[in-house]
Amino acid sequence: QVKLVESGGGLVQPGGSLRLSCTVSGTLFGIYMAWYRQAPGKQRELVARITTGSTTNYLDSVKGRFTISRDNVKGAVYLQMDSLKPEDTAVYYCNNDPRTWSWGQGTQVTVSS
Repeated sequence: QVKLVESGGGLVQPGGSLRLSCTVSGTLFGIYMAWYRQAPGKQRELVARITTGSTTNYLDSVKGRFTISRDNVKGAVYLQMDSLKPEDTAVYYCNNDPRTWSWGQGTQVTVSS
């Protein structure tokens, strides 16, 4: 069973930055990966996706602000988040895409002044 561990969240002011990390217990080779988020009272949504060839796709509302990357050797996926907005407040999760693995615990991101 693959285990996912997300980290790097926290409280940040609007306009600030955070870098989220996700470590995967299994291999990342050949796996599309993604970051998802779930805000209070809302459904979980896919925020960013990265293919095996490192092609990326983003939710429209985060384009130009978020950057997903991966390190297959380290078994890690990252999400650089810049120009954060209050509406980015959510618990962030990584997983494969399409999602077949169990969710990790996620990491809380709170954007507030």
